[in-house]
Amino acid sequence: MTEAATRRTPGAPCWVSLIVHGLTATQEFYSRLFGWEFQPGPEQLGPYVRALLHGKEVAGIGQLPPGRHLPIAWTTYLATEDADATAEAIRSCGGTVAVGPLDAGNAGRLLLASDPSGAVFGVWQAAEHLGTALVGTPGTPVWNELVTRETASVAKFYQAVFGFRTEAVVSADFDYQTLHIEGRPVAALHGVGHALPRDRGPHWMTYFQVADTDEAAGRVVELGGHVLQPPQDASSGRLAMVADPEGAVFTIVRPAGV
Repeated sequence: MTEAATRRTPGAPCWVSLIVHGLTATQEFYSRLFGWEFQPGPEQLGPYVRALLHGKEVAGIGQLPPGRHLPIAWTTYLATEDADATAEAIRSCGGTVAVGPLDAGNAGRLLLASDPSGAVFGVWQAAEHLGTALVGTPGTPVWNELVTRETASVAKFYQAVFGFRTEAVVSADFDYQTLHIEGRPVAALHGVGHALPRDRGPHWMTYFQVADTDEAAGRVVELGGHVLQPPQDASSGRLAMVADPEGAVFTIVRPAGV
């Protein structure tokens, strides 16, 4: 277990959040799955809570305004030191800024955008709220990955906007690039071609650490969620793709070597 409450290097994933229809029911699901507790705010975001684990902030959950029907999905936020400059860079590199930049009280400044392939992500300029404050323990985000058709063109966008250095897996049948900042991997791009879900399109996937992938997948079902890909072993650990009761998809993983 490691505290992570330090200012993130620009480009590094720093926060994940989810906007749903039923805030209370969603809190109950994640509380029972990950042991999260909740604290309200910031109120500028409407009904919104921060999930806490061992008293440290690990994620955010908000509520959609009545009558709004947007895809229910976990959103990965990438750190920046200047949200307005990043918004300009996103636009000039072929992306779209959908919300913001706007202030979230004293917590920081944010925007929601999509890359040229249509994958939605957030950008966070930290003030009082630095981002996920705990890593390396069950119930915390452990990895973020863009699932897209092919990585070559979209990699150029993320390189240009955030300054990532990319490292490709050399394989004829595996299109995978790791995004590096200051020499360390912080996220990845995974090209899946025609295996990309038609109903979701390109999207950022959040991986949450669990102590036991099979047990956690069973609990997802007991709590009203769904298992989309059953537990399997991979180089990164034992993982399963699941969805919460409102359909937000995420991956649970017991990392290799843990």
